[in-house]
Amino acid sequence: MTSSFVPAAAAGFGTGLSLIVAIGAQNAFVLRQGIRRQAVLAVVGICALSDAVLIALGVAGLGAVVTAWPAALTLVGLAGGAFLLCYGTLAAVRALRPADGEGMSTRGTTTGSVRTAVLTCLALTWLNPHVYLDTVLMLGSISAERGSLRWVFGLGAVLASLVWFAGLGYGARLLSGVLARPTAWRVVDSLVAVTMLAMGAMLLLRTL
Repeated sequence: MTSSFVPAAAAGFGTGLSLIVAIGAQNAFVLRQGIRRQAVLAVVGICALSDAVLIALGVAGLGAVVTAWPAALTLVGLAGGAFLLCYGTLAAVRALRPADGEGMSTRGTTTGSVRTAVLTCLALTWLNPHVYLDTVLMLGSISAERGSLRWVFGLGAVLASLVWFAGLGYGARLLSGVLARPTAWRVVDSLVAVTMLAMGAMLLLRTL
């Protein structure tokens, strides 16, 4: 049993990692929060827990429901695309007109900033139809091939998500020295803006 357990978990870890490593809106947000050292635990926790829930639903067989209800994905795509465009526009404004003293100093994490980070992270995670396609549908379908070990495969995928988001969120602070000046932050916000606007536009074009 152990000889089968490890390969299944490793396969789940590798597959899960391959689906979330690509640069996207969620990863860009986690990276930015990590560099700012703001609400990192909350953001990493939301991303990892959300993936765990979606992967579990996929392994449980809810992929068929997602396939049978395309209208739901269309609504999610429209809302998610609009949200990404708004968030990207705000990032572009920050890049073009940074606030005075907008540097990479470690900022106090107020209740308001945590609430904003949490709500933004939830929106970026749950308003992205690709999340459902990757986790519920794709991972769910692949896990079904593992038969009785499908939950082991799913556990590996959940672990990959946790490792990735924790590494991205907490590892980003290593860049704090490089991004100590306001000019550097303008570059970060520019990259975030381009990523969000491009993904938002593509999402709306594919949905409409």
